[in-house]
Amino acid sequence: MSGERRVGPLREKSGAVLRQRNARLGLAILAFFALVAILAPVIAPFAPNADLLSLEPGVKSLAPPCIHLLGCPADQWQHLMGTDSNFRDVLSRVIWGARISLVVGFVTVGFAIVVGATLGAIAGFVGGRTDGLIMRAMDILLVFPSLILAIAIVTVLGSGLANALLAIGIVAIPVYARIMRASVLTVREADYVTASRALGESQLGILVRRVLPNALTPIVVAGTLGIGGAVLDVAALSFIGLGAEPRTPEWGLMIGLERNRVFAAPHLLIFPGLAISLTVLAFNLFGDGLRDALDPRLER
Repeated sequence: MSGERRVGPLREKSGAVLRQRNARLGLAILAFFALVAILAPVIAPFAPNADLLSLEPGVKSLAPPCIHLLGCPADQWQHLMGTDSNFRDVLSRVIWGARISLVVGFVTVGFAIVVGATLGAIAGFVGGRTDGLIMRAMDILLVFPSLILAIAIVTVLGSGLANALLAIGIVAIPVYARIMRASVLTVREADYVTASRALGESQLGILVRRVLPNALTPIVVAGTLGIGGAVLDVAALSFIGLGAEPRTPEWGLMIGLERNRVFAAPHLLIFPGLAISLTVLAFNLFGDGLRDALDPRLER
């Protein structure tokens, strides 16, 4: 017995997550996109807004992908994902777009979780009129379709990527508030919380040291799943012109700017659309694996 090494709870949960096939696949895809985002200045052939007319004489706009190893004529400039209508390299813009999309997901959901979890924890722990006031405000936000409400917020604040992030974050707050409130309501009745009260620990101490650490699992799982949705929502706002500025290499904006060329130059929509799909899929797979590993009701 003395030779056995005790595994910490964090390591144990990490191992449980990594044993899930969905989580491993999602993490692998996310690691790939994270590596692409970090190494964008190194691996991108051009700057995201570089005008190839001044760099490659004879380059054509809307040129389809050209890969010499796959039979593209050697006298043509090689562009793995083709060029867009402004003589820019699509591959470079997709690579640089990974930075924006990953930041968009984490910042948006992080903001929503911090605000929503705080409100939900206060509502669930304090109860009474405070609970009713906070949750009725959350219900009002939930009445409106999320994307419509986000569009309304951006319309009031003005278009731009920062305002789009804020709008998507505000729309997501009620979801995390309700999840945290439900979790806190369950945890606050646990025996160890009752024992802390009996020992004279303050209400704030009980909330911070006893309740919150044991109520975070559901909101962490929900947040992981929500990042993919946030990436998709911000892409949708950029698609309709309420998100990123026109020259920004953001995947949704790239699709929106070239949406009328779906038949003339389908590669302009396929590659950024594929990047969005893979990113959302990765977060959903990881979130599913995280839920399966951390939810005791799903233990096998």
